[in-house]
Amino acid sequence: MNVIIYARVSSKNGDTKRQVLELREYAERNGYNVLGEYEEIISGAKKNDEREALTNMMSYIQNHDAKVSKVLVWELSRIGRDVGEVIQTISTLNRLKISLYIKNYNIETLDEKGEVNPLSELLLNILNSISQMERTMISSRLKSGLEKFRKAGGKTGRKQGYRKSEKQLLQDHSEVVKYLKKGFSIRDI
Repeated sequence: MNVIIYARVSSKNGDTKRQVLELREYAERNGYNVLGEYEEIISGAKKNDEREALTNMMSYIQNHDAKVSKVLVWELSRIGRDVGEVIQTISTLNRLKISLYIKNYNIETLDEKGEVNPLSELLLNILNSISQMERTMISSRLKSGLEKFRKAGGKTGRKQGYRKSEKQLLQDHSEVVKYLKKGFSIRDI
């Protein structure tokens, strides 16, 4: 059986190695042939078309001669945290008769006949909604904390009287400039 491994982390501090290693071991134990591994460091809240490794994996699956039977992920949130985007990915895989295996819950989207497993579909919808709710709550707490800080007299932004020339600012932050030129996002830097 041919499989693909997909792993994602949200920040540069994260590492996909653990996910990939565990999924390789799972594939080996089950006698699966791993056709490819797709890893990326990007927020799960991003749209599917903004996620290069996910886009490349889906293109590979749709255009490759060897029949891919399963995509292995460590947990559902690795596919994404936006309910609509995750459902889109799973629907595409289901349409292509490719099962999504989620290791931490030991569930698959398709049964052995290649039909949608109704129980796993229900569980995945619930888990996906919880994942998106978690992301929304984190954002809400951050905004609330910042608002409370400001109401208590806290200041955000540059200190009053801060003056540096553009040249000096770029020179002081040359590492940041280097990463920006390489295409890293401000959040990742």
